[in-house]
Amino acid sequence: MLPFRYPNDTYDRYWHSSLKDDWIEIASSSTINTASNSDGAYGLPAEVMKTAAKTQNASIPLKDYFTLNPLLKYYCYFHFAEVEKLEPGQQRELTISLDGQRYLTESLILDYLNPHTIVQDNPPITGESSLHFSINAAQGTHLPPILNAYEIFEWVELPNEPTATEDVQAIMEIKTRYNVTRNWQGDPCVPSEYLWDGLNCTNDNPPRIITLNLSSSKLTGDITTSFSKLELLQSLDLSFNNLTGPLPQVLEQLPNLNTLDLRGNKFTGSIPEVLLEHFRNGKLDLRVDARPDLCLYNSCKGKKKKEFVIPVLASFITAVSILLFIVSALAIYRRKRGSATVTKPSIKSKNRQYSYSEVVKITNNFKNIIGQGGFGNVYLGKLKDEIQVAVKFLSPSSKQGYKEFRAEAQLLMVVHHRNLVTLVGYCDDGENKALVYEYMANGNLQQHLSVTNPNVLTWNERLCIAVDAAHGLEYLHNGCKPPIIHRDLKPSNILLNEYMQAKIADFGLSRAFTTESDFHVSTRPAGTWGYVDPEIPTARNSNKKSDVYSFGIILLELITGRPAIIRGPMRNNHILDWVNPLIERADIQNIVDPRLEGEFSTHSAWKIVEIAMSCALPVAIQRPDMSQVLTELKECLALVLTRGRNQRMTTECRTSSMPHNTFHVELESEIAPIAR
Repeated sequence: MLPFRYPNDTYDRYWHSSLKDDWIEIASSSTINTASNSDGAYGLPAEVMKTAAKTQNASIPLKDYFTLNPLLKYYCYFHFAEVEKLEPGQQRELTISLDGQRYLTESLILDYLNPHTIVQDNPPITGESSLHFSINAAQGTHLPPILNAYEIFEWVELPNEPTATEDVQAIMEIKTRYNVTRNWQGDPCVPSEYLWDGLNCTNDNPPRIITLNLSSSKLTGDITTSFSKLELLQSLDLSFNNLTGPLPQVLEQLPNLNTLDLRGNKFTGSIPEVLLEHFRNGKLDLRVDARPDLCLYNSCKGKKKKEFVIPVLASFITAVSILLFIVSALAIYRRKRGSATVTKPSIKSKNRQYSYSEVVKITNNFKNIIGQGGFGNVYLGKLKDEIQVAVKFLSPSSKQGYKEFRAEAQLLMVVHHRNLVTLVGYCDDGENKALVYEYMANGNLQQHLSVTNPNVLTWNERLCIAVDAAHGLEYLHNGCKPPIIHRDLKPSNILLNEYMQAKIADFGLSRAFTTESDFHVSTRPAGTWGYVDPEIPTARNSNKKSDVYSFGIILLELITGRPAIIRGPMRNNHILDWVNPLIERADIQNIVDPRLEGEFSTHSAWKIVEIAMSCALPVAIQRPDMSQVLTELKECLALVLTRGRNQRMTTECRTSSMPHNTFHVELESEIAPIAR
């Protein structure tokens, strides 16, 4: 049974596709059009209507029955379409009986490839413990009865009002304007279990749309003014479409907008000044491409057009190339002059540069070790303004050297995101090299998932961490040009601040690829056993999909509480080998971390398992992009935050490192039907 909904309905909808012993499936041409007839408003998928079942001959009826709850109300709908090419002069004529009573006053005559829906009028079926129906060939006809789909509707009283009228009007205008082909039917926000794809809504009465993701939706033309009617919109993603023309001033009329992604389009003209001002003030996460037709300032007349890139990795790479050229030229010049000394280039940045003596003072003479990594030890430090920092010091015995140090420092200087660890400064004092990061008070994810940790992460905390980490990785992959590949993503590289906001660390040692096929950069193995893409031994390099694989393994660790490599007395097992048999048995209770003691949403658990398994597919090309992963994880989190369980729950999900941005929802007990 699969769920669909009518436009503007207030009930769950199911279509049935199973065959009985005396039914035969017949297939039709794929040209059936479910939207071009009087019944098109019911919007059944063509995949449903282009097949039908029939009996052996006209004397055998199609029959079925359902067990009902006599305390509830039901409606029954039948869907027909003639899918067989009949002989000239032949027509299929049917009658329908429901619980032994004639359902139609007249028989139904079917037309070739023309769908018909038989609708049960009021009153609904109620007080019945079962429902029987029978579809028969009309008297005197010789063609057996057929049925394409049937539905039983359970009437559900919604806890919320329908979505605000102004938002419905705006989103319908957007749907019509761009011919959006997603499953956008019914109310956009209600019921919360069936939010429209790409939408998130408030829990208010009436609900309001706050997130709209139309990335990669084949949108064309300019940006319609209808977007400005979504007054509470906080995030708008129009990336990777074919939108053209100038950026309209109406985008300035969205006072709550904090994220605007316009990459991958063909805009011209200037970026509205208000948007730029909000970006400079940190109020707006604005993502656009470096395009010669898109100007930084309001007027481009008589001026050389300037590229505006967020992030600015493209221009940074050019600057580094020039710097390396100058350094190489100086080295050659010195060799020609007979000089035996070649100096390493010093790092220039707007970030604070510290001397070695200052680093000693910051770390209190390297008193408190809080971690170890490929560079060496990590020390707890404190700046003059009492801000705590983590100081990663390059050990002389480290396998990594000055090139790696410089690579990490340079990347961290230009890559900024709320879910990436921030570089405060660095030390480049002779042989002493150190990086000074923001301090992450709650350590790393590996520590929190450890069986020795007495403070077990709640299910909702795990979802929030997954969404945070996905945000950071999606930014590295799709927010940076060229994309940044982490190459060693694992729980110990996902750090948590005092508000349990997750941030990705150690991405500076990754490689920035110009294209996904740029495999000549390095063949040095990268990654940690258990998280390494199984295709790397043959591909000999990491790419975006390698990071996606690692992220899928991390999701499985969040779900199960088990490490990537499960050590046993005889042999070690990979987490995928452990979880696959449980998934085949649909044993979600034994998949989810037993330390949660059943305190989790089964529906969201299955959804995140599906996401994790799609990320960890053995063939890289079959894995999703991180944009898709992030969208699905946010939908999974929204499902938990808006749907109650058997007891009262309080959920907190930190959306920023500041406490006033905490997202807090209290959910009461709620009973709702689940799609069968």
